[in-house]
Amino acid sequence: MQYLNELSEVQREAVTTYNGPALIIAGAGSGKTRVLTYRIAHLLKQGVAPWSILALTFTNKAAREMKDRIAHVVGESTAKQLWMGTFHSMFMRILRAEADKLGYAKSFTIYDTADSKSLISSIIKELKLDTQTYKVNEVLGRISSAKNNLITPQAYAANTQLVAYDRQARKPEIAKIYAIYAQRCFKASAMDFDDLLLNTNVLFRDFPDILAKYQGKFKYILVDEYQDTNYSQYLIVKKLAASHKNVCVVGDDAQSIYSFRGAKIENILNFRNDYPEYKLFKLEQNYRSTQTIVNAANSVIAKNKRQLQKASFSANDEGDKIKIIKAYTDQEESFMVASSISELIQRDHIDFKDIAILYRTNAQSRLFEESLRKRNIPYRVYGSLSFYQRKEIKDTIAYFRLTVNPNDDEALKRVINFPTRGIGATTMERLEGAANENNQSIWVTIEKLNEHNPGLKPAAASKVMQFYNLIKQMGTIAYTAEAYEAAQTIVMNAGLMKEFKADGSIEGITRLQNIEELLNSIKEFSDAQKEEGVAEVTTLADYLENVSLLTDADTDKPEDRNRVSIMTIHSAKGLEFDYVFLAGIEEELFPSKMSTGSMEELEEERRLFYVALTRAAKLATISHAQVRYKWGNLTSSIPSRFIAEIDPNFVDSPDDTNEQGFKDSTFGYGNNSSPTIRNNPSTFSRGTHGQAAQSPKRRLTSINESTSKPASATSSNGSTPYINPDDIEIGMGVLHDRFGPGKVTNIEGEGQNRKATVEFRAAGVKNLLLKFAKLRKP
Repeated sequence: MQYLNELSEVQREAVTTYNGPALIIAGAGSGKTRVLTYRIAHLLKQGVAPWSILALTFTNKAAREMKDRIAHVVGESTAKQLWMGTFHSMFMRILRAEADKLGYAKSFTIYDTADSKSLISSIIKELKLDTQTYKVNEVLGRISSAKNNLITPQAYAANTQLVAYDRQARKPEIAKIYAIYAQRCFKASAMDFDDLLLNTNVLFRDFPDILAKYQGKFKYILVDEYQDTNYSQYLIVKKLAASHKNVCVVGDDAQSIYSFRGAKIENILNFRNDYPEYKLFKLEQNYRSTQTIVNAANSVIAKNKRQLQKASFSANDEGDKIKIIKAYTDQEESFMVASSISELIQRDHIDFKDIAILYRTNAQSRLFEESLRKRNIPYRVYGSLSFYQRKEIKDTIAYFRLTVNPNDDEALKRVINFPTRGIGATTMERLEGAANENNQSIWVTIEKLNEHNPGLKPAAASKVMQFYNLIKQMGTIAYTAEAYEAAQTIVMNAGLMKEFKADGSIEGITRLQNIEELLNSIKEFSDAQKEEGVAEVTTLADYLENVSLLTDADTDKPEDRNRVSIMTIHSAKGLEFDYVFLAGIEEELFPSKMSTGSMEELEEERRLFYVALTRAAKLATISHAQVRYKWGNLTSSIPSRFIAEIDPNFVDSPDDTNEQGFKDSTFGYGNNSSPTIRNNPSTFSRGTHGQAAQSPKRRLTSINESTSKPASATSSNGSTPYINPDDIEIGMGVLHDRFGPGKVTNIEGEGQNRKATVEFRAAGVKNLLLKFAKLRKP
């Protein structure tokens, strides 16, 4: 058991003490993955059957990495037999086996977010509801929240509190939309991601014998990132572990940042209440970051009241203090960050991939993209359009889905007239109307077209039947032929290859290349399955099951890796970089204006800041701007309270920063978020809402740059007066409300036509008409 020698004393204890409930509190960079991996390997070394171990993660990438590490210890053949993967993939596996109990076909389709939005949009249109009131994203979010709290459509409609809230929000038809949405999914033999969890709970609730079967099968259950579990996930784990209680959960309450997705920090905080006999292990040594970064992060998170106490520490070098970049404008902030990155690369010869820019909201990426481009620094924005979300890829995969499951209405609607077959909107409306009227899929309606034609003209009916015969013919190979062969045949027979080849534009060539890449991915998947001994013949259905569960983290390409990473802090969870820049750390931006209405919300924002800071291994830099564009206006900003909460011993502030500047600010509190749907442990039906009281919001002064009036004597934000245009001279340092600090390099013209050439630090050279320029002294 040489692997045990690689562990610290507390890590070794957490690995070898494997019977009974266990809570492993793993601080940032504390070797959590190694402990979880070796704990599983140790179970296998003790003779525990691999198929009796259920290990649940939140990404396919994490599951793959862990399985690879385990294989090094116990061998590939043993590691392959583990039930290890994401919650969704593991429970989908159970649902595939037991689908008939719930009335689904084993070949049920998995709807992604785009499919769900499309279906909800159709339902809103059918019900003739106002699309501005019933926004698709909001409706889907409401349904998702209900499912994650195990509230079925019937329970939702019967819940007076939920219905009353929807009525108050002027959306009284949410319950109806939810009911129709669920009915249409069932009719199409489709489940969305939330259904994979909800239906597993329904299966275990309604079929005790099935629950007992899996309770007996899984002797040991391990859960990664337990602080990120929602109520639905929590309940499944609790049910499966009810008899043997050999459940080990690993996580860090200080990194619980996904409440907006339904994650409940209470799951980890209350573990000791669920399992009073539990054993507690604290992994407190941070192997990733310098002592300074760990101590700085500790000093911030200590302000939270709701937490499991631990004393994180680092034995690494002390490291540099946290750097603070104080910019005048948001544009200058992005320039200064890009300059710092350029300096790091040139001075220390580090790789681009070792650097990350993190921010609170996606909208903040634009300025950093522009500044990095100007310096020819390669970057990648996480959260941008995924390969699998491109239209041509979704169209092709829709054909694959339809051949595997002809009842998939969303796939059928997507491709029935692509490439163009002369099947118009009127034909589709009649087919869809007849399908809904008879509570059947569109495919079944077409199948019975000769029995009761829904008003289609002979020519239209003929085109529809041609499409039907095409899909039926291709469907015979979906389950029998090897996946790559089947996919190639479908792409050819459906006319997709001809369609994309006919378009000789650059865009058309790119689309064709993307189809080629898709086929390559199918071939790679098939070969990998064969090499790993999973199956001699991998079908298209197998490939679809795999690709439906991919995330952005699973689709990285090698050429994307040596780039500066730009992403939200939420996206950075679980990642690490040598150098991290935390941008826009200002009040009402971070913490978010929407998340300061209650102690719980503010504490989650603080945990998010803790996560951001602990992504850094060697150096963390925090930047903020004094003025920032908001809704087209330049608005004053003040540094975030989180900067003030860092122990000053670990911060290297700008020389001109007033140490009291962070602490003198008066912080307002407000709550603009909608009530959340909360769970009831005993039923799938109840829901409660709470809305925090709103307090006065801090008043911000707008700095609107006028384009029609000459500069007045006093600046609009109450700071230093504007300089008289006649007093501006070459060589003078000036400050512009939008462009920040600069230097006058040339003057020309006289009187009202006097112009200045100013070289700004961030914005570059600008020629300004001085009567409108509003320049003042720095």
